[in-house]
Amino acid sequence: MRTQKKKIAVIFGTRPDTIKLAPIILELRKHPHFRVVNIATAQHRQMLDQVLDVFGIKPDFDLNIMEPKQSLAKLTKNTIAGLDDILVETKPDMVLVQGDTTTTFVGSLAAFYRQIPVGHVEAGLRTQDKANPFPEEINRRLTSCIADIHFAPTSTAKRALLKEHIPAGHIVVTGNSVIDALRYSIKKVYRFSDHRLNEYVQEKRRIILLTMHRRENWGTPMIGACEAVRTLANRYQDDRFVFPVHLNPIVRDVVYPILGDLKNVILIEPLPYGDFVNVMARSYLILTDSGGVQEEGPSLGKPVLVLRKVTERPEAVQFGTVKLVGLEQKKITSAAKTLLDNSEAYRRMASATNPYGDGHASRRTVQALEHFFGYSKKKPSEFRPR
Repeated sequence: MRTQKKKIAVIFGTRPDTIKLAPIILELRKHPHFRVVNIATAQHRQMLDQVLDVFGIKPDFDLNIMEPKQSLAKLTKNTIAGLDDILVETKPDMVLVQGDTTTTFVGSLAAFYRQIPVGHVEAGLRTQDKANPFPEEINRRLTSCIADIHFAPTSTAKRALLKEHIPAGHIVVTGNSVIDALRYSIKKVYRFSDHRLNEYVQEKRRIILLTMHRRENWGTPMIGACEAVRTLANRYQDDRFVFPVHLNPIVRDVVYPILGDLKNVILIEPLPYGDFVNVMARSYLILTDSGGVQEEGPSLGKPVLVLRKVTERPEAVQFGTVKLVGLEQKKITSAAKTLLDNSEAYRRMASATNPYGDGHASRRTVQALEHFFGYSKKKPSEFRPR
């Protein structure tokens, strides 16, 4: 007698959580025990669609919740109402969420209200500062209170969960599925949609990639970082500073007045996922306040300077693949100059051990789900960096 497939509702809404859930969705499709229901809140509409296209994933449900200047309260209200209706209709055996977005927390809460088990991908990341990052730190903690199975990307994340009295049997260290996504998406030969990127690669220019978007960095902190980039661009005029500028007007109102007149600073629209990871793979140095890029850069052997006061990803700092430099102009320029001028300092960072994954996080995650539902007697072997 054939057993009925377990229905896994995978909820995603932003580009980062979709990138990290996509390899897991593809892995779940391979397994005879599971049926996947893809639910998009579309918290990031345009950027979300680009990622789905790369991985060939189509949502079964699409809430399309975003509205202009929508508050976090309204976003939460609209998301939970829409998700509740879908969960009632589909009756999943588990809800799978990822990371730290509003979609993540609200998805887990909606499942809890319907007494549906929750699996949390990338569980256990902590800064212990509820304002940094905001609101992501609290989204993570609240999701951990609800989740039934925690897919921790690293042993550090597992220890954080154990300190919060999460039972060890409910935690699996999988590595981070962002590495699985990179393996799927990086191409040896790649044609960018922006002709300037093709030219820089062909000319063998050093590319310094920059991203900034975090809410806690809006205003004065972001001004300091942009002034640092201006200083660096004036000093290293043969290099190219590529900055895909976030669509948020608050970010653009800072970036364009400071950097818009520099010939070697290229301010471009947010890149499709395929373009972004492939330009990252061809970059010399990365400056970012992104969480995901802190994981992706080291996986590609690229030194990363983190434009934040604290990070919930301390492993890369400990291993030496990233450096936390904050938002002060002098600290950023000093750290960047060292890497741009000192080949030995650069080599040490570029060749440091990557603590985030080996490209098999998705397989471990699905194996853990098989164990959770009783299809397998053994939990998967946990990821350990080499």
